[in-house]
Amino acid sequence: MCGIIARIGSDDAADTLLTGLENLEYRGYDSAGIAVQNGSGVKVHKTSGEVSDLKSKLNYLPTGNVGIGHTRWSTHGPPTEENAHPHTDSAGDVAVVHNGVIDNYAELRTELAEKGHVFRSDTDTEVIPHLINEYREELPTEAAVRKAVETLEGSYAIAAIVEDEDRVYAARKGSPLVLGLGTDDWFLASDVPAFLDYTDEVIYLEDGDVVVLEPDAYEITDLEGEPVHRETDTVDWDPEDAGKGEYAHYMKKEIHGQPTSLANTIEGRVEDGEVDLESLPAGSFTDVDEVQFVACGTSYHAALYGAQLLKASGIRTEVIRASEYDSASGPVDEGTLTIAVTQSGETADTLQAVRKAAERGARTLAVTNVVGSTIARESDDAMYIRAGPEVGVAATKTFSSQAVSLALVSQRLAADVPHADQVDDVEAMLESLTDLPEQVEEILETTDAERLAKQYIDSDAFFFIGNGLGHPVALEGALKFKEITYEHAEGFASGQLKHGPLALVTERTPVFAVCTGGDDGKTKTNAIEAQTRGASIVAVSPDDHPVVDAAEAHLSVPDTHPVWAGLLANVQLQLVSYYAADLLDRPIDKPRNLAKSVTVE
Repeated sequence: MCGIIARIGSDDAADTLLTGLENLEYRGYDSAGIAVQNGSGVKVHKTSGEVSDLKSKLNYLPTGNVGIGHTRWSTHGPPTEENAHPHTDSAGDVAVVHNGVIDNYAELRTELAEKGHVFRSDTDTEVIPHLINEYREELPTEAAVRKAVETLEGSYAIAAIVEDEDRVYAARKGSPLVLGLGTDDWFLASDVPAFLDYTDEVIYLEDGDVVVLEPDAYEITDLEGEPVHRETDTVDWDPEDAGKGEYAHYMKKEIHGQPTSLANTIEGRVEDGEVDLESLPAGSFTDVDEVQFVACGTSYHAALYGAQLLKASGIRTEVIRASEYDSASGPVDEGTLTIAVTQSGETADTLQAVRKAAERGARTLAVTNVVGSTIARESDDAMYIRAGPEVGVAATKTFSSQAVSLALVSQRLAADVPHADQVDDVEAMLESLTDLPEQVEEILETTDAERLAKQYIDSDAFFFIGNGLGHPVALEGALKFKEITYEHAEGFASGQLKHGPLALVTERTPVFAVCTGGDDGKTKTNAIEAQTRGASIVAVSPDDHPVVDAAEAHLSVPDTHPVWAGLLANVQLQLVSYYAADLLDRPIDKPRNLAKSVTVE
């Protein structure tokens, strides 16, 4: 949610700030703004709506080599121009952009108002520039910023500029902030794509870090003002990876990018029919008694996929929605491995869950896409899915790469945990994995998804069912469909259909039956039961599966090992969702009310 960009250098910042905001649009937002300092005060330009609306509103690009920008996702107050960031103090001397939630803002706002501060917005953020301004009456600006952030309770990533100062001040606690090291300029952003056009050298800031940027230098200190050292990383992403290229939407590009992303996920991790994980060598998990997964959304469905494979090996496993960890997790001790699955590595609920697991003695493993992300730094171990940047809000290639990564981790666990048993055909399973990228390419070249989307677009609802490994794929298929089409879609375990949901089935309710070649008897039986109530069956399966003969339509899945068939079925369902949303003229890459990275609880 929300996006921050800040830049300081030797030339004007405004154009760079606007480019950065455009690169952050995927995060989800409803207003945008920039502020620039040029020696004659802080100039703020903001609007409700999109970055394009902000650019249209600017009659000219403001001058100044120091600036900050923001795309806002409304939390406190509606998406109006007054509530858009940047926010200033009463005099307009201090401008601030902020991600996160200030828990004690109401108390601070009352105290500041009693001292004569005038507030113009409904936001929690506005207290920050007023605090800095209040403390600047007696302190230098850096000390005032430091005192202000010490006063705040909650989560924040903050960037601030001040009248007549060639500096950017920043701090983070519980919300991501990355420092970009350019040739002639410095950047701060909530995510790397904001400045990837200009540099790939980054420093991932940590909670408690305070940063001061000047045109030719930067300094990182802790809250007490003591210097701290943070490692510099090189981001292995090409700027073109974050663009749409020849595709109409990021989502379509990312669906079609799965052969490459999967190849990257698999590369070097399967050798001679065995799992070979550099970060998790043989023997890594000999002291593990049980596994718990924590995740949200699409990552939760990937976790369900991995958990089924672990359970088949006899390892006690549970999957917990990260937002429910406090109330849903069982006993945790030093024999527990908590696997946190998150694309961004910054998902607030997942971070909180893994922190609580660690406090209770569990060992933690992050499975994430972003090197240097908060969860990767805070977990005991990390495995990167190597999917590359994903811009579309609706996750596609990262689900596939997460599921494969978790399947590999499950096999490492099965080999290491003393009481576990590897599946009988593990060598054949791993051998067939190497064919997965090519088989995804086959689907992309031959799919009938666009025609089926046209055929069923006028339906009242869309049901997705699956058994075993088909169940998380059915859940993910329904999630993807509802996310970007805004149509009613639900996913069920096959046998659950007749325990209530069947009451909703009519001739205008197609049922997508995901059959992966494993134990699919329940899926076919329950699909046919819906069919007798008038529903059409869309089989998502290999060509020779018995469900095909009973179905009105078919999305073909190439023959492969049952463990991977669900991931191929998932590609077909992604395509159906995409084409249906395109027919309905939905904003596919930026669905309403949704954000790419959910960084507040």
